[in-house]
Amino acid sequence: MTARITIPPQVQALLRQLNAAGFSAYAVGGCVRDSLLGCAPQDWDICTSAAPEQTEACFAADRTILTGARYGTVTVVRGGVPYEITTFRAEAGYADSRHPDRVDFLRELTPDLARRDFTVNAMAADAAGAVTDLFGGQDDLRRGVIRCVGDPAERFAEDALRMLRALRFAARLSFRIDGETAAAIHAARTRLRAVAPERLHKELSGILCGRQAAALLEEFSDVLFELIPELAPCQGFRQYNPHHTRDVWTHTLAVVDGVPPEEPLRLAALLHDAGKPATFFFDKNLVGHFYGHPAAGAAVTEEVLRRLRYDRATTEFVTQLVAVHGRPIPDDLRGMRRMLARLGAPVCRALIQLRCADAIGTGTADAAEQTARCEAALSLLAQAEKGCSSVSTLAVSGRDLLALGMTQGPAIGAVLKRLLDAVLDGSAPNDRASLLKLASEIGNNA
Repeated sequence: MTARITIPPQVQALLRQLNAAGFSAYAVGGCVRDSLLGCAPQDWDICTSAAPEQTEACFAADRTILTGARYGTVTVVRGGVPYEITTFRAEAGYADSRHPDRVDFLRELTPDLARRDFTVNAMAADAAGAVTDLFGGQDDLRRGVIRCVGDPAERFAEDALRMLRALRFAARLSFRIDGETAAAIHAARTRLRAVAPERLHKELSGILCGRQAAALLEEFSDVLFELIPELAPCQGFRQYNPHHTRDVWTHTLAVVDGVPPEEPLRLAALLHDAGKPATFFFDKNLVGHFYGHPAAGAAVTEEVLRRLRYDRATTEFVTQLVAVHGRPIPDDLRGMRRMLARLGAPVCRALIQLRCADAIGTGTADAAEQTARCEAALSLLAQAEKGCSSVSTLAVSGRDLLALGMTQGPAIGAVLKRLLDAVLDGSAPNDRASLLKLASEIGNNA
């Protein structure tokens, strides 16, 4: 029995308009896959027998954009929503392991589906929702398998990025990777060196934020090390410390699984101990130590994220988080306010979560106890955020100090810092009258 999915009315209208003009047309790829999984597709892609100029003519009443002339893609904007409509095509020759050297437009659906990456993405549905599945995609969805269409080695030779896409889909869907496909990924992994860093980091973040990220990274650590060779020394690196039951790499994977699936946190978890191999030493009792590894790891983190072309904000945030991940978390309000003043709320929140996962990931800490500490610390942070935690939240400003007759410049900044310290210490309330009085005293004693 042919499977059917629900096609949204707007997409149905586009498909039927192409059909009425004499062309075959289908919703294709991820939208079909997600619909069969019971998930709402993020977007709907369409493939058709119409050539690009015929697609443009068919939708002359709409706004059309020739977004991929070489690949036959026309974007049709209807109701403010863009829909990509692409001509059936075959591809040949991949000199750069990423883009085809030749593209041929076709009239038939079958060869278009045959060129696609994985069986779960090589399905199409007509305007009535009837699914065309030529390569066993539905069966692979039921079995929870990511499998290449045709010969995996050929698929990865065509586009090396497909290797990371396989891992991303497996991590996101909690699927396993078919044996032949997995073997081809291991064999072809060095092809990833030719892929643009921007494309690599997008797929890496998708893998890291998946539901089974750590398991995939453990199975395909050799693939990850092509992207981040700095992590390779962590694999199998024993810690020789009673506070750790795992080697550095196995511990790292446990921490990745232990933090929320948010890009900055997962990146910090992946890289937080990258500095350990370089800082390891034995003490006189043959106990292993890694003094200075947060700073060493921060240097590695900054280099890795810059090389992979992560944006500046993400690079700075993750690097700072790795640099401070060894700091203890305050268990009193005064200490939490000071940490908040130094690091800011986003870093503090992430640091608490990372420290919790780091402790549990040692294999020696009680998970329930650490989780309770994390929740208590987050609650304490929320209390600290309600009070004064920065110069900008003081009840007085630089303008108020100017009005007291203080000279403008560094002196005012220094007084404001001392006022903040007094508020954080609890020796002065954060109210205007009290702080102006304290500022006058500081000025008179200067």
